[in-house]
Parts: sequence; C-alpha cells; structure tokens
Amino acid sequence: WSQFVGRYVTLPGRARIWTVSLCPEQGEGRTPLVLVHGFGGGVGLWVLNLDRLGARRPLHAFDLLGFGRSSRPPFPHDAQGAEAEFVRSIEDWRREMGITTMILLGHSLGGFLAASYSLTYPERVKHLILVDPWGFPVRPTDPSQIRPPPTWVKAMAAVLGRSNPLAVLRVAGPWGPGLVQRFRPDFKQKFAEFFEDDTISEYIYHCNAQAPRIHLLPRELPITLIYGAESWIDTSTGRRVRELRPHSYVRHLAIAGASHHVYADQPAAFNAAVQEICDSVD
Repeated sequence: WSQFVGRYVTLPGRARIWTVSLCPEQGEGRTPLVLVHGFGGGVGLWVLNLDRLGARRPLHAFDLLGFGRSSRPPFPHDAQGAEAEFVRSIEDWRREMGITTMILLGHSLGGFLAASYSLTYPERVKHLILVDPWGFPVRPTDPSQIRPPPTWVKAMAAVLGRSNPLAVLRVAGPWGPGLVQRFRPDFKQKFAEFFEDDTISEYIYHCNAQAPRIHLLPRELPITLIYGAESWIDTSTGRRVRELRPHSYVRHLAIAGASHHVYADQPAAFNAAVQEICDSVD
C-alpha cells in the first residue's frame, strides 16, 4: 500500500476542503492526477484506485464542498450560481495546493464539474477524463427513449444533511423530478424519512438537462470519456462529443461489466485505462 497524506486545505473564504494526496518519489515532476468524486461520494470511494493510479505520479483526491469531510458553506440559491461556486472552489483549491497543471478526472457529478472547470480554466488541464459524467445526454424527443436515472442519490443526500447547498436548486431538464424513481431499497429504508420532497431529483433533472458545452473547450485539450457498459448514463453521447470536436483528440470507451460506478465495479480495468491515459502525459 502506498503512503498517503490527508489534510484540510483552507480556501480564501475560510472554507476547508479535505484532501488526500499520494506523492511517490518516482513521480516527482510529473503532472498530477486529480480525482473529483460524484454526488453523495467522497475520497474514500477511490480506495480501489488510489494505489495503482498514484504509483507513478502525484495523485490528489478531495471532497467537494458540501460533501464528505469538507466544509458546508452557504451556496447561491440558483443552479448556475451554485455551479460557478463549485468551480471557483476547485480553482481556489488548485492555487492553495500549488498545482500548475493537472490531469483532471471527474465521475458523475464530478465529471459535470470537471468539464465546467475546464471550460473556465482550460489552461490548467492537460487531459480531461470524464467518467460516466452527468450533463451530456442528448435529450430524446420520444419519452419512451428516456432512460430513467437511479435515485439512490436522493437517499445518499440524507448523509449530507438538509443544509447541503444542492438542496436549494430548482431547475429543469430531460427527465423531470416526477420521472426519477428509487431503485435501491436498502437506502430507501435507511434514509427516505429525511426526504419528503423532490429536491434531489430536481437537481439530477438539472444536471442532465445541460446543453452540451463541450465543443467550447479549446481544440488542443484532449478528452477521454469512460463509461460503464451497463450504466444508465447514455454512452452514445461519447460519440456525440467526438462529432462536436472533429479536429480534437476525443476518445470514448466502455468498460465491460461495469455500471455507473465504473471505478468500483471493475477497478482493474478502470485503473488500467486511466493509467494508459496518464502515461501519455508528462
């Protein structure tokens, strides 16, 4: 097992972001890999990936504000404002960490935010890796084609508390709060009492309604999209991103036997794929 360091990184506004870092001696001087977790997640969910991915280069994983061990500051009450605040906090964290450029990997909501960060600060990202990301599906016109997302995240949000900034977002998108159905009975039994309304499902609704902005990224920024072959996320959007960026590097791959949590469902295959990407970067 690799040695790692866990610490709080204090941002200019005094909010603190819990960060876990692995800095192997043989990786000194190489571009660090930064992991951004999904909704209801935290750094602990990368436990099957940290050793392998941090073996040959610095690796940093952090809890987004409002999640895990990080601070829960007040956020704007509108979705766009909250998104901008998340992006700003990631940039503040980068500066405090002294990271010049990075390989940025985001899963699910973390993929949505990693893409948003890269749109705002593209000069800081050497390679963008989006793992089963929210916010990229092409909206189907036929309701029968809509693939319902799992809503265990509604129950998971109970862990974060009612004060979480995500709970104030009221937005729109392709699925709609009324279409979001719970499929994890264990979470339902544990946490459903905390959520009588549709707050979290509305946020999922928003994230999947975003018009793709990926074509606005600089053409020289390489992008890899990794999907679970059995995921509820629409994997065809990887090909759509390639169409939107015909003169840029876009790679799209699906990992067999993996669902939405690709990194945990098939960790060996996921680690090998990410390691290959990282090896292409200094």
